[in-house]
Amino acid sequence: MLQKALDFLRDHNEIAFATCEGNLPKLRIFQIMKQEGTMLYFATSPNKAVWKELQTNPNVELLAYADKVSVRCVGAVSFEVPDDIQQWIYNHNEVLPRLYTSYEKLAYFSLNIGEMDFFDLRPTPPVMKHFDLITGDIGDGYVGEKYSQKK
Repeated sequence: MLQKALDFLRDHNEIAFATCEGNLPKLRIFQIMKQEGTMLYFATSPNKAVWKELQTNPNVELLAYADKVSVRCVGAVSFEVPDDIQQWIYNHNEVLPRLYTSYEKLAYFSLNIGEMDFFDLRPTPPVMKHFDLITGDIGDGYVGEKYSQKK
């Protein structure tokens, strides 16, 4: 089920991406530029508010959704992205070279997913799995009154 959630994320890389500015949440559409297992890579302008927000508070949450399936990820971003991955992101995204003269003009960060929820409303009962990728715990989530499982 973990691989199914990761595959969904790979196939739906345009996501809602949440940061914080002070005590206020900030939500925007973002694109996962590269995925290696549970590691997600991103690029942005160093002049954008999102970059400043991440520098102040690296904790983020993201959500991918399509066709009654969602994947939610939580974790803290890292600003250590190898140069070869930065170049790969720049060279494999058709928009970035149109906006920036070189890969070095961008700011890069990664998210090693700490926790992930997979929620599929298509079957009955719905499927909800919670993955704590730090501890390795996998749990079932609440899926409604009719199908909730007592813990």
